[in-house]
Amino acid sequence: MDSPFPKSTSLPGEGRIVVKLSPNEISALESMTYQYPLKLISPDSAAEQGSVLVFLLSYGGGLVGGDQINLSIDIRPRARLSIVTQGHTKIFRPTTLDIVTRQNLNVQIKDRAALCLLPDPVQPFESSVYEQVQVFKLTSGASLCLLDWVTQGRTACGENWSFGRWIGCNEIWSTSDAPTSKDRLLVRDTVILNSKNRPHGSPSLRESMYGHAVIGTLILRGPMTKSIGEFFLSEFGAMPRIGARDFRSAETREREEAISQSPLEHWRTKRLEEERNKQVLWSAANVRGCIIVKFGAATVEAARNWIGSMLMQEGSIGREFGEQALMCVR
Repeated sequence: MDSPFPKSTSLPGEGRIVVKLSPNEISALESMTYQYPLKLISPDSAAEQGSVLVFLLSYGGGLVGGDQINLSIDIRPRARLSIVTQGHTKIFRPTTLDIVTRQNLNVQIKDRAALCLLPDPVQPFESSVYEQVQVFKLTSGASLCLLDWVTQGRTACGENWSFGRWIGCNEIWSTSDAPTSKDRLLVRDTVILNSKNRPHGSPSLRESMYGHAVIGTLILRGPMTKSIGEFFLSEFGAMPRIGARDFRSAETREREEAISQSPLEHWRTKRLEEERNKQVLWSAANVRGCIIVKFGAATVEAARNWIGSMLMQEGSIGREFGEQALMCVR
């Protein structure tokens, strides 16, 4: 018997989000569609939220071998979108290593619009194979805050960078609505973690991570992230240089710091101590107008607390997108 309903034109794993600015000056969903194994949930928007909030989910909390996710996002002029998750995105092991789990994200951000993508980290299981490509095309007045991070796996199961392969590629493009203009590539940041096909004599993937349980990248671009980008650059510039020594005694240092420190300097001192104790390493640089922050830590919680403390100390992400945009880094 033929179905009375029209056939679906979308494929498994496909999704699309369109966000617009409503007449009452509140960002709102114009449309949102998805197909298994992708799942998207968006609570009702309110003026005080600052942006539309969308949860990026998958059935069962992860992706099984061979799953293909293709999500496209279109953010209309002056609209704002925040994307979060409800836990680590788990990558389950395939039956054979030639089965690849893939996730592709294509985003268009129009003039004075913005996207804040601060998800939980990806957690690849032992022998899993995962490839991710995220492409962001921004007009000159658009803004982007992107966090992309990956963990060592399930430590409770003894996993320590035991997956087969993990590839993450983030591209930032400058674009224009002018018919004769061409898109310009600003940044292509690719991380390749391969535990199987390593050069002869090179250390294993686990050894090359030097005790880190998580590594990640934060990319900032546009007027809405200008303040937080400058904050990262300033804090990185204020860090003690390699080889620098403080010849004061611990008692003298504590006494002088307690007397002369401003609130920011006091916070910085505590943060630097936490970075030493929790083995947090990071760097920040300006690349073609994009602020690129690279970081790693001995535990996932140390990385989460560090990136969250940086974003909340400066405060502009919460003000521009709403506090709900930071839920995955608290």
